[in-house]
Amino acid sequence: MAGTLYLVPTPIGNLGDISKCMADTLAQADFLAAEDTRVTVKLLNHLGLKKPMVTYHRHNTDTGGQTVIRRLLDGESCALVTDAGTPAVSDPGEELVAWCVREGIPVRAIPGPCALVTALAVSGQPTGRFTFEGFLAMNKKNRKAHLESLRGETRTMIFYEAPHKLTATLRDMAEVFGPDRPVSLCRELTKLHEEVRRATLGEAAAWYQENTPRGEFVLVIRGAEPVEEAEATLEDGLLLADKLRKEGLSLRDAVKRAARELGLSRNQLYDRAIGKSDF
Repeated sequence: MAGTLYLVPTPIGNLGDISKCMADTLAQADFLAAEDTRVTVKLLNHLGLKKPMVTYHRHNTDTGGQTVIRRLLDGESCALVTDAGTPAVSDPGEELVAWCVREGIPVRAIPGPCALVTALAVSGQPTGRFTFEGFLAMNKKNRKAHLESLRGETRTMIFYEAPHKLTATLRDMAEVFGPDRPVSLCRELTKLHEEVRRATLGEAAAWYQENTPRGEFVLVIRGAEPVEEAEATLEDGLLLADKLRKEGLSLRDAVKRAARELGLSRNQLYDRAIGKSDF
């Protein structure tokens, strides 16, 4: 019987965020698949654990993944960890999970730290509906294309960004979304120098043009204001009914469908239609 792949979150800054369930899972796993074993060994030392580890990161998803899958199929259990946060979220662990699913290998996720949820909760932006966009491309053309696709997005948008790319990213965001769009810039979450800066995109771009960004950032951007559609009129209904009649529908069926699609009164639309000579 195949072993189980456990997705074990690791603290995003404060080692005190490790839970008993997370620690117990690491202790019970036969081996760990780590993004960087040098980082993971510090966590294991904090917990007083010694575990065999293999590397699994974005540059060895094929070879590293094969190693993990082979051992899982042999019955061993594996705990997948990243340097910080939840595996498989904006992370190559996504590919490993998909591989396990194809092979029928059980996968279990352990709840724990996640930078995007932490940032969203503290951002002050609307949290009811949001979209996670991860890291933007380094290439300016591809980055702008990604942002342009989100120009009309009404949900709160969450991005990860590295300090050396932040200034250029904020300039592009201000250009696409407008300089007055509210943004919360969350950096070094749960760490000693944690900061949440709430501003507009224009203000943020200007601030970090003069002040060197430090630490990893989560950007939480308010969505666009919904565009209110004008209510349809009976004239709109007549135009649609006329179009439907030319497609072969009877007057009654054309009026019924037009009224339903535009949210109009069927009786009122029918009365107007039979009063028009061209109907």
